[in-house]
Amino acid sequence: MRLNQILACALSLLIFPVVSCSKTAELDSQLTVSPASVSFPAAGGTLAVGVTCNNDWNVNNSATWLQLDKTSGGNGSDSIHLTTKLNDTGAIRSAILSVDSKNGQSRRVSVSQASQIFPSYNTSPKAPDATGMSTAVQLAAKFKFGWNIGNTLEALGGETGWGNPQITESYVKSIKQLGFTAIRIPCSWNIHIDNKATAHIDQNWINRVKEVVGYCVNNDLYVLLNIHWDGGWLENNISQAKQDSVNAKQKALWEQIATSMRDFDEHLMFASANEPNADKAETMAILASYHQTFINAVRSTGGKNSYRVLVLQGPNTSMSLTPQLMGALPNDPIPNRLMVEVHNYNPSQFCFGKSDEVWGKMLYYWGSGHHSTIEPDRNATYGEEDAHLADFQKMKETFVDKGIPVLMGEYGAYRRDGSANLPKDMPTHEASVDYWITFVTKQALDHGVKPFWWDTGGAVDRLNNAVKDQRTIDAIFAGGK
Repeated sequence: MRLNQILACALSLLIFPVVSCSKTAELDSQLTVSPASVSFPAAGGTLAVGVTCNNDWNVNNSATWLQLDKTSGGNGSDSIHLTTKLNDTGAIRSAILSVDSKNGQSRRVSVSQASQIFPSYNTSPKAPDATGMSTAVQLAAKFKFGWNIGNTLEALGGETGWGNPQITESYVKSIKQLGFTAIRIPCSWNIHIDNKATAHIDQNWINRVKEVVGYCVNNDLYVLLNIHWDGGWLENNISQAKQDSVNAKQKALWEQIATSMRDFDEHLMFASANEPNADKAETMAILASYHQTFINAVRSTGGKNSYRVLVLQGPNTSMSLTPQLMGALPNDPIPNRLMVEVHNYNPSQFCFGKSDEVWGKMLYYWGSGHHSTIEPDRNATYGEEDAHLADFQKMKETFVDKGIPVLMGEYGAYRRDGSANLPKDMPTHEASVDYWITFVTKQALDHGVKPFWWDTGGAVDRLNNAVKDQRTIDAIFAGGK
């Protein structure tokens, strides 16, 4: 070899060092699989996974419930279409797909599918009908004072199980004549299931609830119909362990409720739950899934339900926690049709406490100018005007100012007028109750929050429709002046 050839060869080795075959193969290998995880709904369907490779590849699939339109491919970009059918096993099922390339690389894809525990009750969906259906903001502007028919349709022993008579249209008319423009109907459904295996609701109960809703709508009252405490199957089971089964029941019940009530106009609103026990981000995320299931179930039935206003409950329906934990609402395919619900019995020892507890004594006197010098140990020490004002302001800033109406679905403070635990300074106690009612009602309305008074028969007699507590009625309406 000539000298110049030797020098050229040496120079080339300096500039282009030798790379081992294994290193070359590693640099040249290419296998990309996306996404790395796929989640199917219980109903099944088809989803795609993309594969990009510079060599031949194949897929290993051991799941008999999962079908693939192809199990191999070659150089370039391709897609694998995964298909599942209805999962009615009662449990989530999962699988791992292994995509292996001849270039020595391998990728894994996690596949899961939720389970449908109960059959679908959305058997006759209608075409969406927006006729006469207002947005949430427009609808909220149409009512001002709300009333609860408490301890009745939500009673675990049936409508009269907690001592109240059956609801009559004359009673509903009497509530309207007092000046209320909306009625909240707390309602149980789970206890009226006639087939636990299928979560089927007794049709006689559905018909009765529909009749009561009709009393209200026919008298131009706006109605809020919910699934109330109902034995606690939802609100006491906000956990990962119960999430699948609760969502399954939420879907089954709301498909039945929504289908049966579908033809009512905008006067009827649906509420997902009552007072869900969530107090941190983790449980709020699970509660959000229950609300999402509710929205999906109602919307799927179509007709006016496609545009009906739906109401979502904050964590613990707390005015303090809700702005903290519920800033983002679940997805609704129809914009501007959601409201938020909170409750207000603050402070509870004043509003309804009936005995001294280790965590706090009963309180008889509340608010500026209404503390007692006769019985100072029963004066409120928290939950007074400043606390309410702060909570209402947070609700306004977080929701109302952003076009999301807020309902104070329950509120109340009640007089100690029994033979036991009577206040020693009764005139100041009575004035405190009046002041709480008027102050809270006024601040709610001033902050764009619509108040619904909680009544179980204490203010208006259910038998003769006569007012039993005129001071309470007067105090409510004084808050709207």
